[in-house]
Parts: sequence; structure tokens; C-alpha cells
Amino acid sequence: MTKEFDDLRAIFQAALERVDPYRMIVDHVRLEGGELAVEFEDVRHRVNLDSFERILVLGAGKASARMARAVEDILGDRISGGLVAVKYGHAEKLSRIEVVESGHPTPDENGVAAAERIAALARGADAGALILNMVSGGGSAILPFPLVHEDAENGVRLTLGDKQAITGALLASGADITEINCVRKHISGVKGGRLLRLMAPAASLNFILSDVVGDRLDTIASGLTTTDETTFAQALAIVEKYKLTGSAPGSAPANVMAALRLGASGRIAETPKKGDPAASLATNILIGSNHAALVAARDEAAALGYAVVPLTSALTGEAREAAKFFYAIARDVRARGLLAAPPACVIAGGETVVSLRGTGKGGRNQEMALAFLAELAKDELGGRGIFFLSASTDGSDGPTDAAGAFASAGLLAEAEANGLSIEAAMQNNDSYHFFAALGRLLKTGPTMTNVCDLHMVIVA
Repeated sequence: MTKEFDDLRAIFQAALERVDPYRMIVDHVRLEGGELAVEFEDVRHRVNLDSFERILVLGAGKASARMARAVEDILGDRISGGLVAVKYGHAEKLSRIEVVESGHPTPDENGVAAAERIAALARGADAGALILNMVSGGGSAILPFPLVHEDAENGVRLTLGDKQAITGALLASGADITEINCVRKHISGVKGGRLLRLMAPAASLNFILSDVVGDRLDTIASGLTTTDETTFAQALAIVEKYKLTGSAPGSAPANVMAALRLGASGRIAETPKKGDPAASLATNILIGSNHAALVAARDEAAALGYAVVPLTSALTGEAREAAKFFYAIARDVRARGLLAAPPACVIAGGETVVSLRGTGKGGRNQEMALAFLAELAKDELGGRGIFFLSASTDGSDGPTDAAGAFASAGLLAEAEANGLSIEAAMQNNDSYHFFAALGRLLKTGPTMTNVCDLHMVIVA
């Protein structure tokens, strides 16, 4: 491992520490007598806990158990109980709040059971209850609640299999997370603000950790506790856009299409919109985002002696195209000192997508690193002085146990010596096995946070 790779790892680790959801809550939420005081940047909110008969903690997402642990440490026996659902391997040991693990990115039966129990707890809450919700990225898949519409003529009952199939189809199509969540909202009994309605007449205070570009609260975990601006018609248009409406393998299930068409025609009630009475009972607070991670990465890179160029926290698009963009910047920094003179570190955050072409294994960050390596292979200086890392802040890039991967000129010779073909790996979307053979995957294990991805290039 080179010094530059060590530095990239240290920069990424500093970003993770800044967006640790436990620290973000305990550092900004405190109990003052009978009041809960919340202070996040420009947010100031106080809740008189003595005016409630009981406090429930609910939640869903990769970071929700860690968030719940922070709330337990603050409120202790004031908490009456609750339940949070997390991805497998992301549980925390809690004393007053139950933790259930379920599937991500593909939802499973454990998630359905957790969603049913959370919905029941929300329905059972009255005006004397305060609900604290812990919401983070991954909540959409982790908390599946297939929509059921009872009607003598136009009834539809979705199944877990239907939700798994449409989720898989959308992921494979290259749909972005906003599009995927729009569809998820309209085939769910809790997303798109439907949990908001279930909680009424109870008041809720909702702590939200963003994993979406732009930090829209109605998109994070498909908007469990917010109103929803999207419609059934938009969800139907997304499925049509990606040509998933037919009967070919990989298409949307018939039940999903029936539900979306019924909703688009007004025969299934829409998700709650702005002005819905339930919305007045909820206070939503953003506790962390990719921007916070980007700032931490910038600070660490500067401390390591690099001239730092933070580009954006809103990078989207195809991972392969983003890799070309990063290589072009690195090349100009090396050749002309454009943006900064070496040693320099260029950093961006966001969430790209991958259009699946093959049957290999990988994720968007590993795909980006592989595409970056392909650009280095064409470099007139053989990629000299350029080092790259792309990684997911949740520690799992796609359906893999790696957060991401490194790339540099040194890997080109190693790949050739090991008989590895960059082109073949790209054609088969098999970035994981390519980098595993070279020992250049970044494996962090579950990080218990989730604020999209970070992409960093060092020009030495």
C-alpha cells in the first residue's frame, strides 16, 4: 500500500467519524430538566417531555440502531419502548428499544414483519404519546410494507415478491434513488408519508440522516415521516421510462402495474400532500448529510499537507462517466496545476448509478474505480502520480462486503501480471472480483452511518 493510498484511507475515515450518527445526536440533543433541547446548525427546537404520558422510539435504516442508542443514553427510562429496523449486521445492543435486522438492498420477510409491528405501534399511539423516529438511508428496503387496497371491483394486494421484483428491476435498469423511491412510496403502506398518517394523533420528533443527493427529506427512506410531492402518475411514468411494463423477464410484476394504474386513475388514495393535518404533528430534523462528510474529508486532506479542492456533494450520473470526469481533472492538475498545484486532493460526494450489462459482482464505487483505472491505462504518462478512491460511507457498495476500491498506475502492472482484463471486468460489471484479486478493495465493515459516497483523487 502506497503512502497516497494510506492517505486516502485516512481521509475517508475522518469523514466517517464526522457523520457518526451516535455522536451527531449526543452532541446536539440534551435533556434539560423536563425538556428535550435540540440544536443542529440553524435548527433550535425544544419539547416539554412532561406533557406526554409515554415516549416511543421507532425507526428504520442502516444507522437507525446507532441513532436509537444515542437517544437511549440521553433519555434512559423515560422511553416506554419501541422498535427500529436495520440492515443485517448493523444492530446495536439496546436496553429499552427492540432492534430487528432485515434485508437490504432486496427486502425480505423480516422487513415485512418489522414494518407490520412498527405500523401497529404507530396506530396504537394516542395524543398522549410522543414518537421519536430514527430515519436513515436504507429504510426503504429495510421496511417493506406491501400496499393492500381492498375494493370489490379494483382490489389489489401486493406481496413481498412483488416489491423484491420491482426493486431489482429498477436497480438493474439504472434508475436513480429518487426514481426508485418514488415507485416505492406508491406501493407501500408506510412510505411516502403513510407512516405520518398512522402516527396521528400522536406528535413526532423525527431525526433524519440523509443518504440522498440534495437532502430532500421526502426522499430519504422514501419519506416515512414527511408529506410527498410525487404521485402515482409519476411512479407509473418511471416504470414506463425504463421499459419495465412488459411481460419479459425483469419487468414490473402485474400486481405492481395494477396498483400504479389504479392510483394514477384516482382509485387508490394518494400519499399525503402538503397541508395534510397529520403533517402539523411532525417535526423533521436533518442531523447529517454528505456535505458534512465532504467537509471532514477536506479538513483531513489539508492536515495531511494537500492543496484541497472540494468539488460538490451532489455528484450524480453514470459511475463510468464520473470516472472520466475525475481522471480529466487529475490530468489537468498534474500537467498544468489547474485548480491546484500538486500535491493536491480533489474530493466530491454524491451517488452515481450503474447500468448493468453483465452478471458480475460489484457496486457503483467499485465500478467507478475500475473505469478510472481504464482511463489510467490510456494515460500518456502511464497514470504516474495519480491515486483514486471511491467508497460508500455505509461500508457496503452494492451487494458486496466492500465499501469501494482504489485505483492507481501501479495496479495496471499488477493486473497484467495476474492475467486480469479491465475491459472484460467492465463488460461483465465484475469490478469486485477484479479488485479482490489485486487486494485493492476497501473493506471497513458496517460503519453504522450512511450519507452517500465519497470520491477522492490525489495528484502527487
